[in-house]
Amino acid sequence: MIRAVFLTLALLTLAAPAALAQSRVTVPNFWDPRIRLDRPEPGPPRVIRFLTDDEYPPLHFTGPDGGPTGFSVELARAACEKLGWTCTVQARRFDTLLDSLAEGRGDVLAAAINMTPPIRARFAASHLYFRGSARLLTTRGNAQAELDTRTLQGKRVAVVAGTAHQAYLERLLPFVQRREAPNLTAAVTALRSGDAEFVFADGVALSLLLAGSAGGELAFTGGPFLESRYFGEGVAFLMRKDEVPLKRSLDYALQSLWDDGTYARLYLRFFPVSPF
Repeated sequence: MIRAVFLTLALLTLAAPAALAQSRVTVPNFWDPRIRLDRPEPGPPRVIRFLTDDEYPPLHFTGPDGGPTGFSVELARAACEKLGWTCTVQARRFDTLLDSLAEGRGDVLAAAINMTPPIRARFAASHLYFRGSARLLTTRGNAQAELDTRTLQGKRVAVVAGTAHQAYLERLLPFVQRREAPNLTAAVTALRSGDAEFVFADGVALSLLLAGSAGGELAFTGGPFLESRYFGEGVAFLMRKDEVPLKRSLDYALQSLWDDGTYARLYLRFFPVSPF
C-alpha cells in the first residue's frame, strides 16, 4: 500500500514544474562550503556492490521496473557516475543489511540506517547525506510557519505509543496532553476527528501523507525536531572499516553532487513535501 501511494506521488511530482517544486520544498544542506575535498586517485578497477532495502519510500523502494530506486539508491548511482565506477544495487531484507555488509556480500549500504555509536564502532561511514526529523502535523487552518513550543501548553497531541516521539514528548514537552495511538493511521484519525489538535511523528512518514490526496486539509506546523538522542544522528553510506579509499571517494562524490545541484534535483524528485 505504501509503495503504491509513493509511486503515485512520484509521478505527480515529476509532472509538476520544477520552479513550483522548489518554491515549496526545503532542501537540506549537510556540507560546509569552507571544506573542499580533492578528487581521490582512482584505485584498481572493481565493481562496487551497493546493498539496500526495497520497502522504505522515498529513500529506497521497488520502482515501476521492479528494480530498487529511491533517494538513497539514486544518490548512490549518481555517486558512481561521478566517480566513473561500475556499480550494482541489490535489495535485501532490512534486518539483514548490516550483517550482509560485515560478511562481504556487498561493499556499501545505501539505506536509511541512522548512525549510532555502535554502528560507527562497527563500520566506516561517509559524510551524512540525510537526517531523520520529527514534525508536528495539524489542520491547515491551524498551521504556523514558526511555532513556540510553549504555545502547546495543554494542547492535545496524538503520538504513536512506544516510539521515540512518545519518549520525546514525555521528557521534553510534558505539558502537552498526549493522545497515545497504536499506529500512525490512528494518530491521524484522532487529529481529523478533533480528539487531537496535533500529531507528533516521523517527518518522512508525514511528508508522504501530505503529498498524497488524503493530506490536502493537513499541514506541518513549526519546524523540524532534530534531537539526535531521539531521532538519530543521520544517514550515511556505510562500509567496512578497511575500505578507507572507498569512504574518501564517496565523501568527494557527495560533496560534488551537492555542488553541481544533483543532490537538490534528486531530493526534489523524491520529496514533493520535505520532512524539513
